[in-house]
Amino acid sequence: MAPIKFAQHQRINSAKKSQFKDKEKPTHIRESNIQAAKAVANSVRTSLGPKGMDKMIQDEKGDVTITNDGATILKQMKVLHPAAKMLVELSKAQDVEAGDGTTSVVVIAGSLLNAASKLLGRGIHPTTISDAFQKCAKKSVEILTSIAKPIELTDRSILLKSASTSLNSKVVSQYAGLLGPMSVDAVLKVIDPMDPNNVDLRDIRLIPKLGGTVEDTEMVDGLVLTQKTASGAGGGLRRVEKAKIGLIQFCLSPPKTDMENQVVLSDYTQMDRVLREERQYTLNLVKQIKKAGCNVLLIQKSILRDALSDLALHFLNKMKILVVKDIERQDIEFVCKSTGCKPIASIDHFSADMLASAELVEEVNVGTGRIVKITGCSAALNTVSILVRGSNKLVLHEAERSLHDALCVVRWFGEETSNYWQEGGHRRPNLLCSCCNMPRHYVAWRPTLFRHMRKL
Repeated sequence: MAPIKFAQHQRINSAKKSQFKDKEKPTHIRESNIQAAKAVANSVRTSLGPKGMDKMIQDEKGDVTITNDGATILKQMKVLHPAAKMLVELSKAQDVEAGDGTTSVVVIAGSLLNAASKLLGRGIHPTTISDAFQKCAKKSVEILTSIAKPIELTDRSILLKSASTSLNSKVVSQYAGLLGPMSVDAVLKVIDPMDPNNVDLRDIRLIPKLGGTVEDTEMVDGLVLTQKTASGAGGGLRRVEKAKIGLIQFCLSPPKTDMENQVVLSDYTQMDRVLREERQYTLNLVKQIKKAGCNVLLIQKSILRDALSDLALHFLNKMKILVVKDIERQDIEFVCKSTGCKPIASIDHFSADMLASAELVEEVNVGTGRIVKITGCSAALNTVSILVRGSNKLVLHEAERSLHDALCVVRWFGEETSNYWQEGGHRRPNLLCSCCNMPRHYVAWRPTLFRHMRKL
């Protein structure tokens, strides 16, 4: 009996030891998660603030990106750890919600995790730390609300300071005096006076164009199209004053047969007849467009067949109609809102009341390419196009990102006109940021925990 009891006692001891080891496993996993998240935060910590360093990132294709924008840096990183991915998603959420402060939220989250790691080492339960962070978040909102200052959108100096603060930490900070006022003017242009709390940044279109310098960036009160004007063998129009603009969503080319059908021609006379019919069909389409008074024609891009045939382009040039083809489907709404025209799906609906009026439509050379400018639209809604310039792709893309951040900062003043958040240009800092500088009377709420949190 004694050997049996000894064996049972040994199994019980081994079970207790395995149970003790299992209790250590969650601690190791928790520490691994914290270390992975802290590694991500430390990777972008040096790029925070006006004196932050820029990061040079090379992807698998060999393309190089130079930026200090937290969301862009983390987007280029191939993060595999699940906890580290949460910080990447945090930066993305901040970019979508506020447009700026993407580096700050990651650095703050890393600092809070560092403090939580020290508290865990002292034996404080994770639930207690989590509850304390929740109460800290509520107190942070109260403190930020108490120090907020009321502003008005008419106070241009405050808007310029906020936009410049957002740009001062960017690669293009030396152009803050140009891009800051431009972002303020763009947002004020698209604000609806009837509903100032709703600012849609989709009404502000950024068009990056290589060539020149950032100083050549300009805001166009109208529409800028990156497509070139279509010109036939004899050349086409490049400039039209007192323009009547039409936007069509059908093809100016002879109809095609179905996939299963075919046309068999036995002699050349039948071929001549087919060509005459195609010519007459195309000529009738162009005559109806000209009859409506249209002298600038925008054509939506077609994936089924050619949206504009060479014969139709020849007739349009003969009738002095400027043609811009291959307008993307996703750009149709912006084009209609910018010019005031209506999309036309059939030639039967092509009439004068579907057209828009503009003072000038012209094709201009910009850098290494050409663009089409439409200005002086009479019935246009509140939209703005900003032509961003840069001497190389690195500067161009960074200028575009910086200008977008500045637009987001100014945008939130339009959405929350009653409060001015004092956070270096950000609309709403992370709710836990005030944990770094809590008042003394509030620290007494949980002395052991907040004594360590104040060291952040």
